[in-house]
Amino acid sequence: MTDISQASDVFTAGADALAEARRHQRIQQRRARISAILRYAILFGVGLVMLYPLIWLVGASFKTNAEIFANPGFIPREPTTEGYVQGWETSTPYTFGRFFWNSFLIILPKTIGTAISCTMVAYGFARFDFPLKKLLFTSVIAILLLPNVVTRIPQYILFRELGWLDSFLPLWVPSAMAGDAFFVFMLVQFLRAIPDDMEQAARVDGCNSWQTLLFVVVPMLAPALISVCLFQFMWTMNDFLGPLIYISSVDKYPVSLALKLSIDTTEAFEWNRILAMSVLTITPALAVFFMAQKYFIEGISAGGIKG
Repeated sequence: MTDISQASDVFTAGADALAEARRHQRIQQRRARISAILRYAILFGVGLVMLYPLIWLVGASFKTNAEIFANPGFIPREPTTEGYVQGWETSTPYTFGRFFWNSFLIILPKTIGTAISCTMVAYGFARFDFPLKKLLFTSVIAILLLPNVVTRIPQYILFRELGWLDSFLPLWVPSAMAGDAFFVFMLVQFLRAIPDDMEQAARVDGCNSWQTLLFVVVPMLAPALISVCLFQFMWTMNDFLGPLIYISSVDKYPVSLALKLSIDTTEAFEWNRILAMSVLTITPALAVFFMAQKYFIEGISAGGIKG
């Protein structure tokens, strides 16, 4: 009887412990669900606050000019595409398609030139030893910290003497010569985080430095290069001051300057046209970013692994 009583006590104690463990597990799961709900609610609220201007912009582009000021909400009462139709025609002899084409003519060479030149310069800093290397790299960092406005006047004078004003050359050439120090620094940091074992093996197999760079290093740099191209694409698409300084002909204006043409000096302009063209202007940058978001985040995070 004693053995049976002891076994019963052990069984009861085990059952109580199991029930307590399950109750504790349910409490933990409930707390985890509540915590997840709170996190997502906070993220949704913050995201909505950050995205509301963009949502309002899209909604207001389908309003009439009068409704924009009468209806503060983002949902138009009587949706219309008047702003898109009239805004596309512009007040110049050219449609907005011409200005998009000019932006493409600026962005494509600038992005390609940046990727090629910055890759070569970064590879030289990361993998080779040469005289004054530390001094030159310090100069790159100093240029990175230097405000762009400081170099505007010297650059303008230089390009004026070269006869490049009112052309795309002042926008192309600096990028093709690794003039963007930020991208050089970013690629150098990425290369320092990559072991050079494969490069050494390629040299043993007979590859020279250019072949090693093209066939070994560039494929490993793909995430960082995509990040560089995305940064350059978005910055160039949004650049207003550069084209404003160097381009004077309306037929060469990019979309950033074309939007300014919609604003009349008499303040009697149609806001729905400006908002509609603004939506079209930011659409390519948003589309490119979301399509390459995975590689963009990978390139940014991998570049900061090792200093």
